[in-house]
Amino acid sequence: MTKNIGFMQGRFSPMDDGKIQSFPWKYWQNEFALASKHNFDLIEWTIDQHKIMQNPLMTEDGRYQIKNLSNKYKVNIPSVTGDCFMQSPFWKFFGDEKKSRINDLLRLVFACSDLGIRMIVIPLVDGGSIENKDQLKSLLDVLNEIEHKLKDLDLKILFESDFNPKDLKKFIDQFNPEVFGINYDIGNSASLGYNHQEELLSYGKNIYNIHIKDRVLNGETVPLGEGHADFSLFYKSLREVNYSGNFILQTARSINGEHAKVLIKYKKMTELCLKEYGL
Repeated sequence: MTKNIGFMQGRFSPMDDGKIQSFPWKYWQNEFALASKHNFDLIEWTIDQHKIMQNPLMTEDGRYQIKNLSNKYKVNIPSVTGDCFMQSPFWKFFGDEKKSRINDLLRLVFACSDLGIRMIVIPLVDGGSIENKDQLKSLLDVLNEIEHKLKDLDLKILFESDFNPKDLKKFIDQFNPEVFGINYDIGNSASLGYNHQEELLSYGKNIYNIHIKDRVLNGETVPLGEGHADFSLFYKSLREVNYSGNFILQTARSINGEHAKVLIKYKKMTELCLKEYGL
């Protein structure tokens, strides 16, 4: 198995209602066996706001099943992408609704700790994008309040954002680097027209996880190499900042349902790049 290359949960499964990413309710158990079969040893879990408390990660029985499958197939879960926070961001709510969303976060934190998951990705993009100072203050206040819990549980919150390099550096510097960091998404950066080298040299030391995908400028996810991501510059810059974390394939889905085939293809492409650039 290849160290440090994993996939976003659901990439081995049929798409649900045409969505490129969602929790694979009917297939999540099968993905452990498929991961092992195709030499993956990392899965990044996904959790949506819809039926959040029914997600196996959030139930005692579900976590028991996850532990057994993880041990059986030797497939680890180092990180969780909280799409629930993009779909229903607590920093945009008030009163009881906000308290409910914060409780979802706390339950997720303790569920991750129970499974030994060490990183929770909070997307500050699309519906979760920070739109004003009040939302920023709300986010900061909540996360600073739970910092001690995260530290005690040896958990990190990683932000995936649409901030430009200068603003993201300013943003992440407001947090304790032992507890908070960055999830870098090369496809999102390409879509926004950001320079990978400028980004990585600015805050590379804060990056603990990477999503691999490709997107066109101001547009959608496309197969690796068909978008605006400059993979050569990206991998060279990663080497300059001595990145040693995971690479999670959050790649384009197959247009004809051959999801395993395209995922294996992207894994091989990524392996070749890591070898070429000495990562």
